[in-house]
Amino acid sequence: MLIVLAILVLVVILCSIKQINEYQRGILYAFGKFSKILAPGWHIVLPIINSYDKVDVRTKTVDVPEQEAITKDNVSIRINAVLYYKIFDAAKAVLAVERFNYAVSQLAQTTMRNIVGSVSLDELLTERDKLSEKICEIVDKETDPWGIKVENVELKDVALPEEMKRVIATVAEAEREKQAVITKSQGEVEASENLAKAATIMSQTPGALHLRTLATLTDIGSDKSNTIIFAVPIETLRAIDGKDTSNKLEDVVKLLKK
Repeated sequence: MLIVLAILVLVVILCSIKQINEYQRGILYAFGKFSKILAPGWHIVLPIINSYDKVDVRTKTVDVPEQEAITKDNVSIRINAVLYYKIFDAAKAVLAVERFNYAVSQLAQTTMRNIVGSVSLDELLTERDKLSEKICEIVDKETDPWGIKVENVELKDVALPEEMKRVIATVAEAEREKQAVITKSQGEVEASENLAKAATIMSQTPGALHLRTLATLTDIGSDKSNTIIFAVPIETLRAIDGKDTSNKLEDVVKLLKK
């Protein structure tokens, strides 16, 4: 009888040994009441008297399903997100809330819709990081009594209606055209200022205008397909021939009468 009893006790002890892995924490109950948290390692959980639950304390990812929401300026959109959280108190995660993973997901969906409804479409598109941080703070505060720490929330995608996409594209195109007109007008103002400075310098420098004219003719004459007609005053030709140009006006009048 002693041998049989010893074997029975040994079997019960072996069956009572439970292993808790490093990434887990155990919740031990004694007669249905919470007793303590089991650290990683081997523990004896006596049948009938004790029971236990395992809780994974690694960082978990919750893919928040796509939600339909209306922004502050009455634009209907669809948005989804991803949430990362970690359990810092295994006892609260089991005792304070049922199915904590589902509870966190539902809370994230509700908070995301509320935050989206409090901002305009432009704010949602340009300040996604700030909105993500705000959602993270709210969800983390609400889940703190559950022993859950929300580490991060990221808005993954914002889906706009096709009509709104065309409107945004039209606005962007108009803004680009506005910038192009402004840039062109600024260029014209700078060019006119430079031309005015150049004209002032040429008017104050004898022969500068003639040199500029010759330089322009040289640039045009580089293309052999162009025919250039250049009017040269008669007095200039006579000056080249070495003739006196004192009576140049009378000579021009006589040529016109003929």
